[in-house]
Order: sequence, then C-alpha cells, then structure tokens
Amino acid sequence: MTSESGWGPRDWSSNGAGGTWTESVSATAAAPEPEVDFAPSAAPAARRSARRSASVGSPAPARGAAAEEPSDPASRARDICLRLLTGSARTRRQLADALRRKEIPDEVAEGVLDRLEEVGLIDDAAYARSWVEQRQRNRGLARRALAGELRAKGVDSELVAQAVAEVDPGDEEAAAHRLVERKLRSTQNLDRQVRIRRLAGMLARRGYPEGLALRVVRAALDAEAADEPDDAGFEDDDFEDGSF
Repeated sequence: MTSESGWGPRDWSSNGAGGTWTESVSATAAAPEPEVDFAPSAAPAARRSARRSASVGSPAPARGAAAEEPSDPASRARDICLRLLTGSARTRRQLADALRRKEIPDEVAEGVLDRLEEVGLIDDAAYARSWVEQRQRNRGLARRALAGELRAKGVDSELVAQAVAEVDPGDEEAAAHRLVERKLRSTQNLDRQVRIRRLAGMLARRGYPEGLALRVVRAALDAEAADEPDDAGFEDDDFEDGSF
C-alpha cells in the first residue's frame, strides 16, 4: 500500500475523471504501429515510394520534444500545482489564482487543492509562521507590515493573527533600532527635524507605529550626539593667550 507521503505525479488518481496515469500509459503502449504490406515481388523503387507515402502526415516526433500535457482538467491542475510547489511553498490562494489563469474549472481546482492540503503540500499556517520569521529577521519588518503581506497572499485572517502574535515586542523594537542605526550616517548632514522625519518615515514603511518610530529615532539621535567630541571646554582666550 502506498503511504500518504508517497503521493506524487505518478500515482495520482482523478477518481474517475480521465482515468489514472497508469491506464493512459498502457493505452498508449497498446496502440499498434501502422504497417505497410509490401508484395514480395515489388521493385525496390516501388517499395521506397510506398514507404514515403506511408510516412506522409505522421512525422516522427522531434528529438527531446516535451511530453504532452494531460488532457483532463484534474491532471492538468495537479501538474500545475506540483510545478509551482517545487520552487517554493505557496498559499492555497496563490495556487487557486494560478489554476484560474490556466482556465481550470473552479470545481476541479477545489478538489485538487483539497487533496494537496490532505497530504500536507499546502499548509497556510506553516507558511505564515515561516514568512513572519524570515521577513522579521531579514528585513526588520514590524507586525503590521507582516500581516499586510500575508493577507495579500490570501492567508486567512485568523492564521495571520496567530503568526504575527509570535513576534516578540522586544525583538520588534530591537529591529527598529538596528534599522535606524544603519541609516544614521547617511543623514548626518541634515537638520535634526529633517532626520527625524526621514528616519521615522523609513520605519513607518516597514510597519512600525508612529509612537515607537519617533521614540527609537530620537533615542538614536541623542546617543549619536552624546558620542560626538565635546569642544565646549575650549575658550577663545586659550588661543589668544598663546596656551596652544
């Protein structure tokens, strides 16, 4: 008996819609080759002419030609989904949109997608958790931005809420500090208020709320100012009286 995890392109069953892959292969293999009956006394030229006539309209397939796509919609839908899932995980909505663009009937698409969920090839909850972890770590995105991206990919609102709830508020604020620190140098020649607007706007585009963004930016600017050399101890008189 084939296990659930072994389900793949070669043992797909469409439950009566177009038959199985094995049946289609057997039917193709059983198709007889066209024959030409040559009389024993036929001259060589006549035999060559007969062969040419028999070959008209049935050219040999080109070397390396791609296999034909399955004719029944269920098999086509299954192959489309498997090709997309080979590259990376996809949400159910993303696959449904791809099938719709390929003009797969909705009822057929739903059946195929249900089967993919049963065998674990579609898992929107796992997709959402992985997406949040990677985007928060690599891009420093806040929970609001992460939720927006997942909703755009068709993930259910409840699953989105569960995934973004796993982002620790302390990790989110630490990521905001790192983003600001990387941008500080490029704004050094600007007025403080301009720097605040630009840096806070950068955080806002990554989903950080205004209050948190302003607090992080001002703290970074204050820390930068505190680290600058202090020239306040030098008086003009020090230069005038020859002390230096």
